[in-house]
Amino acid sequence: MNRRRFPWLSYAVVATGAVLTVVPFADMVMTSFKGAGEAGTLPYRFLPQAFDLSNYRAAMAQLNLPVLFRNSAVATAVITASVLLTSSLAGYALAKLRFPGRHFLFRFVLSTMMFPPFLFLVPHFLILVHWPLAGGNDLLGRGGAGLTTGVVALTVPFLVNGFGIFLTRQFLLSVPDEVLEAARVDGAGEFTLWWRIVVPQTRPVLVTLGLLTFVDAWNEYIWALLVSTANPDVMTLPVGIQLLQDHVDPARTMPVVMAGLVLSVLPVLVLFLLLQKHYVRGVMLSGLK
Repeated sequence: MNRRRFPWLSYAVVATGAVLTVVPFADMVMTSFKGAGEAGTLPYRFLPQAFDLSNYRAAMAQLNLPVLFRNSAVATAVITASVLLTSSLAGYALAKLRFPGRHFLFRFVLSTMMFPPFLFLVPHFLILVHWPLAGGNDLLGRGGAGLTTGVVALTVPFLVNGFGIFLTRQFLLSVPDEVLEAARVDGAGEFTLWWRIVVPQTRPVLVTLGLLTFVDAWNEYIWALLVSTANPDVMTLPVGIQLLQDHVDPARTMPVVMAGLVLSVLPVLVLFLLLQKHYVRGVMLSGLK
């Protein structure tokens, strides 16, 4: 009734939210074109005095962009693929298979979402350092650097996601059991059921989960910083961009940092625009809203 009586109110709320969302991104883009000393000055100027691409050239010159992009892309692709695979398989097992301890396992998965990720930074790092027979370690995990010497160190703590398992499991509860039973009567095995029925049915929610995982993995900073301190060769794009900042004179280096951030946001933005339709559908169907 209120929406029918005051339709302008709904549009005003949506427009306000859109402006609050877009303004920080637009400010980042505008700052990337500002000259040295323009950022952070008072009174504040939203637009640069002259649009100049020198900040982008400086960011590319100071960063080893091919290596940083490669590390970020490889780690993000592995994490996203692993989360989608494990979440789909585990969600199917917890939603449609009957076995002892199923409810306990589901509660255990939920419990993993209640701990802050920072709590596991040091244990994860020590596990990778003392990984047996890797990076010069012996069978007992002594003598070397373990798995911290390669890009694999960026991916191991994030290969399985409790939220992804929960999301796919809740979505699969709406899939009729009669469809799976009919396929079993026709002789289909569990893997065939998962691949031929479950995966097509869960495609919208998997796209949503994939986008969320991709963004989180691409923007991961704390763990990537910890790993890159042990091996600078596995440095990712967010860590490299942070190194552009000069804390002695931040007004001079801020436009260069913003130029690096714009370059790092482009892959995520392009992926979201390509999959926007599937993402919105997945949000609506999964109840994530």
